[in-house]
Amino acid sequence: MKRLKITIIAVLSVLAILAFRQYEQNRIIVNKSFSFGEKVEYRVHYGFINAAEARVEIARNLSIVNNHPCYKINVTGRTVGAFDLITRVRDNWRSYVDTLAIVPHMFYQSIQENKYRKEETIVFNHDKDQATSTIKEETKTFNTPNNINDIISGYFFLRTINFEKIALGEVIEIPTFFDGEVYKLRIKYAGKDVIKTKFGKIKVLKLNPLIPDNKLFKGEGAVKLWVSDDVNKIPLKAEVELAIGSLEMDIKSVKNLQTELEWF
Repeated sequence: MKRLKITIIAVLSVLAILAFRQYEQNRIIVNKSFSFGEKVEYRVHYGFINAAEARVEIARNLSIVNNHPCYKINVTGRTVGAFDLITRVRDNWRSYVDTLAIVPHMFYQSIQENKYRKEETIVFNHDKDQATSTIKEETKTFNTPNNINDIISGYFFLRTINFEKIALGEVIEIPTFFDGEVYKLRIKYAGKDVIKTKFGKIKVLKLNPLIPDNKLFKGEGAVKLWVSDDVNKIPLKAEVELAIGSLEMDIKSVKNLQTELEWF
């Protein structure tokens, strides 16, 4: 009888774990921050010199990947002007992000930086917690944590977070798969502010992506990000402190946000 009781408890425990895991795999994120057709363009500059331009765009139409409805999100970056003569960059990233769970089902990147080339497709299997990467004709499968993100879906998931419930100085961790590795995208909430843009002044949230100390960046807090303090949480400005100086990114144009930005 005692052994039967232990067996029943063990079975119930396993079922409870599986039930919880299934819930996590089929999570639903309340998203009022972005939708189809959103398009944002940025200018990257080194002092007064234009260095690059970037675009983040959500396709107007729904995509189906792995039998899941997805946002098709494209991110492109390219050098311009004198910088294009020194170091030519033509980068393109694409993610198919589940409309309900805000996790990726497929990720693609095409990197062209001077003579360096890389083309990769990653397919995510959230039922098995795996990511399968294909580069040229080589395919590898990696184990991943539950609800893993890629670098694009992680950014959009961040936009769904209610920062009214985040304490000043708190660090948000988002598990992310990139370049064959799982790491935690760590974002520190640094409070509220008002910044000036080409469209006027606007209320913002200050975020600090925490970058491990290395030879390229000046310390862990080398990256600063300002996002609109509204339902959109759209990035408006960024600063990156490099060993050779400071790069800045400013918003250039924006279309089809969920709500109009409130400039003053």
